[in-house]
Amino acid sequence: MVISPDEGGMGRAVYFANVLGLDMGMFYKRRDYTKIVNGRNPIVAHEFLGSNVEGKDVIIIDDMISSGESMIDVAAELKRRKANRVFCATTFGLFTNGLKKFDEAYENGIIDKVLTTNLVYQTPELLTKPWYIDVDMSKYIALLVDTLNHDSSISNLLNPVDRIQKRVKDYNETHYGK
Repeated sequence: MVISPDEGGMGRAVYFANVLGLDMGMFYKRRDYTKIVNGRNPIVAHEFLGSNVEGKDVIIIDDMISSGESMIDVAAELKRRKANRVFCATTFGLFTNGLKKFDEAYENGIIDKVLTTNLVYQTPELLTKPWYIDVDMSKYIALLVDTLNHDSSISNLLNPVDRIQKRVKDYNETHYGK
């Protein structure tokens, strides 16, 4: 099941759910607009909108992990709802408050894996974490640059639906014989 951690990421989650043929859900961040803490209104609760996650593997899709607080809160709420495995996937993993919260979430069984791209700096420490998967974008970026340098269209490169569906099909055939 694909999960959006907030209403801003709904389009992204809908896209991935459709491409992968999965259900989706979303969290609504209920905020206290009477207070400001660290320049923003604090989140009072994460309200879930979607079908039952019990026993399901879920992937939380977001554009970035900044401090990671929201991602871990969402993962914890999914585990409270008896989700099986929880994967967190983002384009940019900034980890501005360090890695300790993620270490603890992994040790406590809240998250199983975190995937981010190498489009931002990754510390050597991050790359050694058992919960971390580095998504190397080097070949893709090189292909974009090469295509542009040859005055060719990049539209096929920007639409990964066929490549994603082929990978899912190959995976299913390898693991399930389907």
